[in-house]
Amino acid sequence: MRNVTLILDDGSRFHGKSFGYEKPVAGEVVFNTAMTGYPESLTDPSYAGQLMTLTYPLVGNYGVPPFTFEANGLPTFMESEKIHAEAIIVSDYSERYSHWNAVESLADWLKREQIPGITGIDTRELTKVLREHGVMMGKIVFDDEPDNVPEAQYAGVNYVDKVSCKDVIRYNEGNGRKKVVLVDCGVKSNIIRCLLKRGVEVIRVPWDYDFNGLDFDGLFISNGPGDPDTCDAAVQNIRKAMQNEKLPIFGICMGNQLLSKAGGAKIYKLKYGHRSHNQPVRMVGTERCFITSQNHGYAVDNNTLGADWEPLFINMNDGSNEGIRHKCNPWFSAQFHPEAASGPTDTEFLFDEFVKLL
Repeated sequence: MRNVTLILDDGSRFHGKSFGYEKPVAGEVVFNTAMTGYPESLTDPSYAGQLMTLTYPLVGNYGVPPFTFEANGLPTFMESEKIHAEAIIVSDYSERYSHWNAVESLADWLKREQIPGITGIDTRELTKVLREHGVMMGKIVFDDEPDNVPEAQYAGVNYVDKVSCKDVIRYNEGNGRKKVVLVDCGVKSNIIRCLLKRGVEVIRVPWDYDFNGLDFDGLFISNGPGDPDTCDAAVQNIRKAMQNEKLPIFGICMGNQLLSKAGGAKIYKLKYGHRSHNQPVRMVGTERCFITSQNHGYAVDNNTLGADWEPLFINMNDGSNEGIRHKCNPWFSAQFHPEAASGPTDTEFLFDEFVKLL
């Protein structure tokens, strides 16, 4: 294992060993507190442009499942067709793995997809630095190549355009009772699985595609990476669709932010984001609380919601917005992931609520 150094923008340095693909890389350094689910997290398009730090200390012990695809083109066990995170940073990488469904090690997978992985990092200290300072840019540099230093920019880059599909893709064509247009801002495969499981036809369109000329019964806005302010074309198309006040609309994660922007609200960047499997949210107006999976660095400013809108969920840790709903029209959203691969599934009922409205 070659010696590597993680260098943060504030000058902090963390020394470790390389266990993945050997190339220097740069990106926004974020942390995820989930205990499991690294295959799903690595293939989540929302991590594009980011160096993903896992706070759970032991990683790799259950290996990686096969990268097989279903008849409809969706990966069987992953959340997209490839790894989207720029790198993975862990405390203790387990070279030996044991799981009934594993076919290769995490290291072999990273090397095959040319993604760096570093181990031996004090991830507790790194997380403390990120909590204190907030997320920041960082670089992974190989100690024996000190002059090979990568550069990267995260703010202002339209990562949604990088990960969105380029053409219209139809699932369950001709078999669904209702048709749902899915605006692909970097959609996780399990979102599509959850919709197909409920018997609808899904029309997946690129993030900036004007879908308003299509024949459909409901609009779904997906999750995605980066800054929602780079996605004005999607906001304009959503706003056009909202002229039909009876059209059901449901947004998840980035979809929550884009629907909010279409409704006139403003977005701000969280200090270090929500990335975990255990974020508690409360449904506004009730005592119903849910444990949710989240992965986002931006949030909706509740104070900028128009008079026709109200918060639907609130984060019980920091009070930030976790979803909105229109007071009259069938429009709502969740900042967290109801499809939650890899768990928890407490809020998957939101897909049922959406399909009932179609």
